Amino acid sequence: MNDNVQPTNPQEEAALTGQPEAPEAEKEQERVADTFKEAIQEQAREDEQPSSVNFTLRKILGGDILSGELIRSQIWLIVLIVFFIILYISNRYSVQKDLLEIDRLNIQLKDMKHKALSSSSQLTEKCRESHVLEMLKNNQDSTLKMPNQPPYIISVPEE
Repeated sequence: MNDNVQPTNPQEEAALTGQPEAPEAEKEQERVADTFKEAIQEQAREDEQPSSVNFTLRKILGGDILSGELIRSQIWLIVLIVFFIILYISNRYSVQKDLLEIDRLNIQLKDMKHKALSSSSQLTEKCRESHVLEMLKNNQDSTLKMPNQPPYIISVPEE
């Protein structure tokens, strides 16, 4: 016999040792090998198996939900939703900024209206006839006076 040859299955081992094959031992070894093979395959696919229907807070906070098939298959939908959320938030900030600007301009407009109204009332006050007459009386160097005679109409003949 050659000592360098390593048997790969029970039949070769039985042939090398010269013992008759034991069919039950062979079947037992195959079952154990199959069981190990299934365990290894299951462990390899553990993260790919569909997640259970029970979503617990622990699974969500632990991140187990993110490794599920559902999340991986809907990644583009999630990216689109996140994009729209960012767009919505930025739009809201923009609108709030515009509303603040509108409020500031409305306050400024009210101030300008009040200034214009006060200026108009001061002009009206100063242009009154009684006020103009009083200013003429107080100003001694003026040659303007109130007329004693009523105004009369000068008619110009047409040619």
